[in-house]
Amino acid sequence: MDPRNGRIEQADLARRYPLVRGATEALAQGLSAEDCALQSMPDASPVKWHMAHTTWFFETFVLERHASCHEPFHPAFRYLFNSYYNALGEQFSRAQRGMLSRPGLEDIRRYRAHVDSRLQALLDGGALAAEALALIELGLNHEQQHQELIVTDLLHLFSLNPLFPVYIKNIPGKKPEPEPLRFSRFEAGDAEIGHDGAGFAFDNELPRHRQYVAPFELASRPASNAEYLAFVEDGGYRRPELWLSEGWALATAQRWEQPLYWRRSGNTWQEFSLHGLQPLDPARTACHLSHFEADAFAHWAGARLPTEFEWETASQAIALGDVWEWTSSSYAPYPGYKTAPGAVGEYNGKFMSNQYVLRGGSCATPAGHVRRSYRNFFPSSARWQFSGVRLARDAG
Repeated sequence: MDPRNGRIEQADLARRYPLVRGATEALAQGLSAEDCALQSMPDASPVKWHMAHTTWFFETFVLERHASCHEPFHPAFRYLFNSYYNALGEQFSRAQRGMLSRPGLEDIRRYRAHVDSRLQALLDGGALAAEALALIELGLNHEQQHQELIVTDLLHLFSLNPLFPVYIKNIPGKKPEPEPLRFSRFEAGDAEIGHDGAGFAFDNELPRHRQYVAPFELASRPASNAEYLAFVEDGGYRRPELWLSEGWALATAQRWEQPLYWRRSGNTWQEFSLHGLQPLDPARTACHLSHFEADAFAHWAGARLPTEFEWETASQAIALGDVWEWTSSSYAPYPGYKTAPGAVGEYNGKFMSNQYVLRGGSCATPAGHVRRSYRNFFPSSARWQFSGVRLARDAG
């Protein structure tokens, strides 16, 4: 968190802390210890690792620095559950997190309870320094990021199981047909880009600055399954002229023929989701698309991906929170961006290479965690996130 985001109320953190931590526990309810221990690919992590890492964050950045007489819950946890903070020492191999049968799930829950009791006592005690409050606020938003990752990583894990496990048992009804896709025009001008200073923001949303945006048009909603299916059935995955070179090479090597969780059964299509394997609903938003697929679809549709500056300029006129929407903007620092000192400075800035920005939030993003200046980022090949595509066009 940037210290310019305003005053943080300790009483508000004391109220919110158990709510955010409890939401993580709720995501694991109904899962077996085996469900929580497995890792489906190097880019994903086991549920119990997410539960432990978010706890590690509070223990390492808050309790070690600001709690008197603190002793670590387990000395090895500093190494096992450090994600990528090199300033804090070595980390256990990310690709092998699924090999950690020990500590078990109940051990992780005891770890969470231990840290929670001490952190809550810290919040309920005397006034804390502004640095401690900022780190707790950052930790809560960090945990909400991992809540979304728990869902996306678990979905990928379940998709590899031929039993097609169901995570959410109530099956949603068929979605009404979306309104016809229309484009709205936005005129040229200097736009205010970045967080406006009200409430929390990650450092990559700052500093707020002016950015010239040429006239453009933006679609009224993200593309639907029906619209993306037309691309698939028109040979979109067999037409190299639509694809970026790297994307075509990857799609060819990995034999992509449709979005990650689509399945063809005879002449019909199915989609695996948190509700299990269901008939493909043409009215729902197309999801789990890589940047390469989103870009190819846009070219097929006679359009393009918006820049993140166009997206933010138009964001007051669009609904958020259905899927993360790919932009054509590389994940790079805003003018004047500076990383925070110390290990916490490794949170965002060091990933500003070979990634693209997504905007808008998704159905898996926790309530209250979506804002119009939020900059998510992933490599172009990422497909397991709740990511889709909203078309843009140049305007003469």
